[in-house]
Amino acid sequence: MEHTATRAPAAGSGAAGSNTGPLVIVTILFFMWGLLTSLNDILIPHLKAIYTLSYLQAMLVQFCFFGAYFIVSIPAGALIRRIGYQRGAVTGLLIAAAGCALFYPAARSGYALFLFAFFVLASGITILQVAANPYVTVLGPARTASSRLTLTQAFNSLGTTVGPYLGGVLILSAAAVGADRLAAMSAAEQAAYKAQEAATVQGPYLALAAALAILAVLFALARLPKINHDEGPAATVAGKGSAWNYRHLVLGAVAIFVYVGGEVSIGSFLVNFLGEPHIAGLDHAAAANYVSMYWGGALVGRFIGFAVMRTVSPGKTLACNALGAIVLVLLATFSQGSVAMWAIVAVGLCNSIMFPTIFSLALHGLGRHTGQGSGILCMAIVGGAIVPFIQGGVADNVGLQISFLVPAACYLFIMFFGVKYAGLHREGTEK
Repeated sequence: MEHTATRAPAAGSGAAGSNTGPLVIVTILFFMWGLLTSLNDILIPHLKAIYTLSYLQAMLVQFCFFGAYFIVSIPAGALIRRIGYQRGAVTGLLIAAAGCALFYPAARSGYALFLFAFFVLASGITILQVAANPYVTVLGPARTASSRLTLTQAFNSLGTTVGPYLGGVLILSAAAVGADRLAAMSAAEQAAYKAQEAATVQGPYLALAAALAILAVLFALARLPKINHDEGPAATVAGKGSAWNYRHLVLGAVAIFVYVGGEVSIGSFLVNFLGEPHIAGLDHAAAANYVSMYWGGALVGRFIGFAVMRTVSPGKTLACNALGAIVLVLLATFSQGSVAMWAIVAVGLCNSIMFPTIFSLALHGLGRHTGQGSGILCMAIVGGAIVPFIQGGVADNVGLQISFLVPAACYLFIMFFGVKYAGLHREGTEK
């Protein structure tokens, strides 16, 4: 899932060669937080099976993870202003590493500590995004900033594609015991089995903690350009001049909320959906490969969308993609077998251009209010916490397959937003 910086830094200078090392480190950061985010889609069904959770309880993983974006974003900005971007990135990496390390005791303690570990991990990632994004634009000439941003976003998508596959291999490789067989076990046998299954996350997440700690050291030692934080005209403006006065910004925030929510919700339920006997009957490890395809579709679709939007307006492209997502989700909801399976996986292709397109349309014409508007949009990422929670409640009450009407409704609003502002770049800003 791609993300956009909330502040526009001043352009940096320096030889391209001297910036290669720092750019590599920053690009790895994008890859890592993509991987860590998509790993949630593997851990949710894993933890659900271990702790015999309802769908609503299992979605507390995403609630805690994406809730951190909403809670930590503003404190993260204040932290960065106080200690600087480079130290902020190091701090974010160390907090994320601590979150990964917490998975080791969580495997022995229970679900509550897992949820706390997810929150700590996501808090570190939130600080990272505020601190690391601006460096992409200053690590080289201003005229090539867009290409560098494209490169790092591509590696973010690569991380979301690789994460579920690695999770399937490292965490879900052992065949899970069915509910009937588990119920037949004695209390001691059940406890031993659950402890064994929970322990499968310890090795991978300790390795991730070590990788993040190493990145923190590299980032601390790297010679990065200084970024002057200017509160100038882009800062929050109260009263009459607020970004909240721009209707397309407010609707764009809602669109970001439902987009992130819909995308994350589908990914969160995908393993369980593909495990349904009338869909594909796949075990968790096999289903993980299709989660990779789901996220990989966004990577492929980004290149297709880039070419399409050279001739088609962003709003129309957004509306068409949202319509395609609606059709595919409804097909998955009301059909079965391979048709339902491939329909839901193909939604990833439609997701590809949605986040950056909504973001750019929502910020169009805000001028000096762009900084405030961007912060509002980034906080709307909390949709990734709320929408899966809603779908979990629906799944518990009316069934897993029918619960996919929740993300379908999300894409319906995105289609409305795309149609309403299809000509925004030509016609100006609406207040």
